[in-house]
Amino acid sequence: MNAVVGVSAGEQSLGPTARRMILGSQLRRLREEAGITRQQAGYNIRGSESKISRLELGRVGFKERDVADLLTMYGVSDEDERKAFLDMVKQSNEAGWWRKFGETVPGWFTDLVGLEEAASRIQIWEPLFVSGLLQIEPYARAIFSHGRPEMADERVDQLVALRMRRQKMLARPDAPRMWAVLDESVLYRPIGGPKVFRQQLEYLLEVTTLPHVSVQILPYCRSGLSAEHAFSLLRFAEAELPNIVYVEYLTGAHYLDKRDEIEKYGRALDLLAVDAETPERSRARIAKRKAEI
Repeated sequence: MNAVVGVSAGEQSLGPTARRMILGSQLRRLREEAGITRQQAGYNIRGSESKISRLELGRVGFKERDVADLLTMYGVSDEDERKAFLDMVKQSNEAGWWRKFGETVPGWFTDLVGLEEAASRIQIWEPLFVSGLLQIEPYARAIFSHGRPEMADERVDQLVALRMRRQKMLARPDAPRMWAVLDESVLYRPIGGPKVFRQQLEYLLEVTTLPHVSVQILPYCRSGLSAEHAFSLLRFAEAELPNIVYVEYLTGAHYLDKRDEIEKYGRALDLLAVDAETPERSRARIAKRKAEI
């Protein structure tokens, strides 16, 4: 068997979430090549079919013993190949920088942070707020404190700090291409008050001068999807990583990676981009709105 193992030079910056997904996809390929079902594989590691499914999707962490047992079952006997897989287990279990925020970060959210770090393109539809990756600190603080920043506690401080830290990836030499479509109503929802909101619009004008960041405004007259939920589509350069749609709700999030789901959300983004103003005209709208405040 010729499985692709290890991490290439182009993947050295991948975080543990992406590495876990790559490892899972490689184990799935080995299992399928060996003609073994998920149920059989699960029984072999004292688990279940659903456990194998979660491992192969990279949804949970790996144990070296489980991977070693699966490699034996799949017929991988070459010591160098086995070592490469087990090294990947260690790499996928390394703590990401976001772990320092502890319990402040919900478990369902940590995968998004890791996937953003690995993405080559991030597409976002946001009908209510400026996208989190484009927020300034006082704007984010107003959101997390429900409009009462003076009442912000340690948890709010941590959430704001995490949001600001996430944005650092946009300053990397290999930063992902980010494209966000915002509903026009976002420009008329003065989160944090006039002063903060004016600063937020000024930052939008500044950050969209970067060649890898684009913002489009969807006018009221063409807000066909404005009542729908916000979502993000993350695309990856690595063939081992599937495109993923992230949809957040009040108490958790969905991570969608089935081809038909990706296609539907991709088409929705295409329609939004067509209906929205161009990035240049959107910048003009933002500047006009800033001048009105």
